[in-house]
Amino acid sequence: MKNGRISVYIIVPSEPEASKIAESLVESRLAACVNFFPVKSVYRWEGRIIRQGEYALIAKTRHSLLPALKDKVASMHPDAVPCITAWQISGGNEEYLKWVDEETSYGK
Repeated sequence: MKNGRISVYIIVPSEPEASKIAESLVESRLAACVNFFPVKSVYRWEGRIIRQGEYALIAKTRHSLLPALKDKVASMHPDAVPCITAWQISGGNEEYLKWVDEETSYGK
């Protein structure tokens, strides 16, 4: 679904990093909107169970922008293996989805 809209889920260690990435994605028109909020994570890393507070970001964008968005996030992300996953948006408020398309167009 190369022409569809997606939500991209990103995890970062702190609020300042979340804010910086969110602003960069919106400023560069790689995302129309980015929400971020605190989460608690439990995961295995290098053989140990890790429990820690982190920040989740959800960026709304177009599928065609995913490669550039991933590159931008990876270049700003402090983790060796950043969490960046994408979910297809299968429906929703058509006016909002049109706005996502408009705000992620480079010609503006």
